[in-house]
Amino acid sequence: MNYDYAKIAREVIAAVGGAENIRSAAHCATRLRLIVADREKADDDKVGEIDAVKGTFFTAGQYQIIFGTGHVNRVYEQIVQLGIAETTASEAKEAKMEGKNQLQKAIRTFGDVFVPVIPALVATGLFLGLKGALFNNNFLALFGLTLQDIPQTLQVLVDVLSGTTFAFLPAIVCWSTFRVFGGSPVLGLILGLMLVNGSLPNAYSVADPSSGVTPLMLFGFIPIVGYQGSILPAFVAGMIGSKLEKKLRKTVPPIFDFMITPFLVLFIMLVLSLLVIGPILHQLENVLLVIVETALGLPLGLGGLIVGFFWSIITLTGVYHVFNMLEISLLSNTCFNPFNAILCMCGFSSAGVCLAISIKARKKEIRAIGPSATASALLGIGEPALFGVILRYGLKPFLLSCSINGVAGMTAMLLGMQGTGNGITTIPGLLLYIYSPSQLIMYVLLAAAVFAAAFILTWMFAVPPEVMEADAPKKRRKQRQPLWRLLSRM
Repeated sequence: MNYDYAKIAREVIAAVGGAENIRSAAHCATRLRLIVADREKADDDKVGEIDAVKGTFFTAGQYQIIFGTGHVNRVYEQIVQLGIAETTASEAKEAKMEGKNQLQKAIRTFGDVFVPVIPALVATGLFLGLKGALFNNNFLALFGLTLQDIPQTLQVLVDVLSGTTFAFLPAIVCWSTFRVFGGSPVLGLILGLMLVNGSLPNAYSVADPSSGVTPLMLFGFIPIVGYQGSILPAFVAGMIGSKLEKKLRKTVPPIFDFMITPFLVLFIMLVLSLLVIGPILHQLENVLLVIVETALGLPLGLGGLIVGFFWSIITLTGVYHVFNMLEISLLSNTCFNPFNAILCMCGFSSAGVCLAISIKARKKEIRAIGPSATASALLGIGEPALFGVILRYGLKPFLLSCSINGVAGMTAMLLGMQGTGNGITTIPGLLLYIYSPSQLIMYVLLAAAVFAAAFILTWMFAVPPEVMEADAPKKRRKQRQPLWRLLSRM
């Protein structure tokens, strides 16, 4: 369908209270994000009637309008051309933090650190999946080969592709943390690289009793190792280091700042990281990992039931970013991510619920946006389905989806499903399971069952009555007859 994006932009501005009520605008992959002066002036009903709009909600200090991929960027371009300012990084950060308590602010900040890291982890997950599938003895046996028949050079190249991200993960995390907290990202990068410098005992080798590698012992009781794959030490070091840098920038005379500040930041933070932050937080990270593994190992798949049921609720509240650390820790320590299977099934559940509502609905708006929202959910982008259809007219479809998510999560846990990465779900998530034929088959069968169950149960029990009300037909205006015809009838 072709849309007049200039007209849509004008209608959006008018519906949210006029240009004077819009401080600035930005957009993500699916949503137009407007920072408004007065939330009450935005008319949700009028916005919902605009062409291509799939839903609205207000969160993180922003009025967000769901357009979907391919549309939102075009609407945004027209919005900016009409004189609306682009949202700056500081404005977006202030809007996100507005009205939040300290815990919510901490979680949001933690999410801001890890969001830029996810693409690298996604790529690494795909490489690990392909490596597991192609360099698998079961697969190679089909061609009469074994792993020893693969050229060493090729194996090294694949190891570089699949292992680099986790080997230098502290450097990436430290860089991103400095960026978020206002420090110099390059100093964060160097500090993170110091934590995994080759002169330090490799953390993976130290953990392998057969390697013969042991930690360096300072004063006979402080173990010093590299922090390959560690998250918390790099995060805390980056947070403290960036604050230290900003303090030094204000204290050190300008003539010496260029030389003294970087020197002091790197020296102080390296000592603090290796002798204090690293040993303490690395142990804490191990404790958190044990807690998660214990939860996932609860009998009868109860861990999957709990995570699955509450996942959509967690997504709505915006605290799901904290799970990035847990998933990354699982991957870096075990190379597998059982969380991913649960989240993938949640995506298929949302897609099934959305499709059932959109097909059965008599309301034209839902029938129009439902199929595209379903396709988006099947590709891993669930906001159009969740906000545009499932939550649009009541809680019954949402609660049904949560229940199906819980059962699906429990089933995934009972089957022992686990991916080789994170950041991608639903249909693209298949790539994280091709390392094992049994995992891939279980993934496909469970995904089909979840999608079908969500569709059928929603169709039978959870389609909101509001969407079954057909739109009132538009009244046809009577055509005004010419005066000469009226006179001829007299």
